[in-house]
Amino acid sequence: LFPESITTEQQSLVLVKRLLAISVSCITYMRGLFPESSYGTRYLDDLCLKILREDKSCLGSLQIVKWIQGCFDALEKQYVSVFFHFLMEFTEMYQFKFKYKKKVPQMDISSNQGEFVAGRCSKDVKQASRLLLRTLYLLMQDLGPLPNDITLSMKLLYYNDVTPKEYQPPGFKEDGSPGDLLFAGDPVNLKVGSVSTNFHFMKVRVTTEKKRVRKTDSNLIQKNGPTEISHQGLDCEEEEEEETTKV
Repeated sequence: LFPESITTEQQSLVLVKRLLAISVSCITYMRGLFPESSYGTRYLDDLCLKILREDKSCLGSLQIVKWIQGCFDALEKQYVSVFFHFLMEFTEMYQFKFKYKKKVPQMDISSNQGEFVAGRCSKDVKQASRLLLRTLYLLMQDLGPLPNDITLSMKLLYYNDVTPKEYQPPGFKEDGSPGDLLFAGDPVNLKVGSVSTNFHFMKVRVTTEKKRVRKTDSNLIQKNGPTEISHQGLDCEEEEEEETTKV
């Protein structure tokens, strides 16, 4: 699943792509969106991973695969800053945030008890990746069931200072809706985890209604997290990104 070593930018890119694909696959599988035939099976230690594949008998899963491939294009060009995955008109939102390191990384992300933070060692990066996926799987098991009739959509936000105005990755089109998106209901933000290599930083967060969360570890809850989603890109630093408590 992961490169044997993660010492080059290309190996780091492969890792981030696979983490994104596996995470989105996990979400769609654990939320029961597509039939079993839309998934292949891989193992990470003792964790059984269901990974989306191009199932021509299921148009919905085909569309998700195309969206993920479009995000890969934006990752390769270092344009995408955030990948949003919405269920039911923002009743559940999955946020993947990406940063690209221009030089050898200067930051060491601190962690609390619920989040392992990777250093520069390939072994540590893989350990952080495993923990992120395990946490996501456990969280998916904890969320309450979805209604039968749901809507799924995806959105990319870009770093405006480097992204051409006309750029749209395969499978995406410009969003003409103005202003910010406000999350519905009484939301809670859940920190899934982050992975940092010498070249990329990827962070995963889930936002959902409080009533859908049954018994989540309190360490995952991000207090006072934002519930508004900007359309404007993320050129400026977001202070909640470096919000982890130092130990």
